[in-house]
Amino acid sequence: MADFSFANATEENGISELVSDHLKGLGRMFYLHSPKETMFERKEDVPNFFRQSWPYFFLFMILEHIVLRLKGMPGIRLNDGITSISHGILQECGRLVWRGAESFVYTWIYANFRLVDLPWDSAVTWYAAALGVDFCYYWMHRACHEVHILWAQHQVHHTSEDFNMGVGIRQSMLQGWCGFAFYLPLALVIPPAQFVMHHQFSYLYMFWIHTEAIKSLGPLEYILNTPSHHRVHHGSNKYCLDVNYGGVLIIWDRLFGTFRPETDKVEIVYGLIYNQPSFNPLYLQVENRDKYDVQLPAWCNCYLVAHYTIVLYGFFELASRYM
Repeated sequence: MADFSFANATEENGISELVSDHLKGLGRMFYLHSPKETMFERKEDVPNFFRQSWPYFFLFMILEHIVLRLKGMPGIRLNDGITSISHGILQECGRLVWRGAESFVYTWIYANFRLVDLPWDSAVTWYAAALGVDFCYYWMHRACHEVHILWAQHQVHHTSEDFNMGVGIRQSMLQGWCGFAFYLPLALVIPPAQFVMHHQFSYLYMFWIHTEAIKSLGPLEYILNTPSHHRVHHGSNKYCLDVNYGGVLIIWDRLFGTFRPETDKVEIVYGLIYNQPSFNPLYLQVENRDKYDVQLPAWCNCYLVAHYTIVLYGFFELASRYM
């Protein structure tokens, strides 16, 4: 009887830990963390939260698709969704090259030129790092839209004519090389482990704001970057251009004059801007065009899903061993 009770206790503890781990994983997607549980002395001790969150990416995308269909809205298209996930895989493969370089340069600057020694286990350091990373992201993101050579790589993220959570992982594999320099000033103050951790947290947060399933978050719209604000950022309408660059917080856009609220008066058209190949005034009056949406037979779609499942399995095997 004692053995049976012990076994039950072990099983219950295992289930409890599993549930706790998943709740923490879901919390990371919304930047909901306990500072005490996410303080690390060395950057080597910081887990790869981004890799751990891939199951939540797929879970959120499936839930979003269901919610959109229940609302009578188009869900995630198979071809567009596969394209987005493929870009995410390419970005992760690119990290094999640039992640080490970014960390090395940041750590070298911190070791040789830091201005202060902030304690790694302090809540003040934790929140300072969160604000610092988000502030630097704003300027990096703004530069990626306003500087031609940086836009050349960032435009990949804006190529989708849809707006869903799949777009959140549609990133350029060169973004790491082009963006990490904007974070280097933080190395004068913020310990490397805190930077690496919050850099991951900010990107996890920005995944779920790519959706049309959530309309408004009420008073949080004044402080946080939300799906409503980010829909405007991804629009190709004139009023949507070069605005709402914030990552987690929208306060930077409000401070620096790049904020634009969403309006119900204009339907947002997603994607890139292309010149219309015509001088016909009637044609130019009608700006919208059909989405690129190749119609394939059912057997071909089934093959694509099966084939891509094998590709994903290979990627996760590679990631678990070498990333």
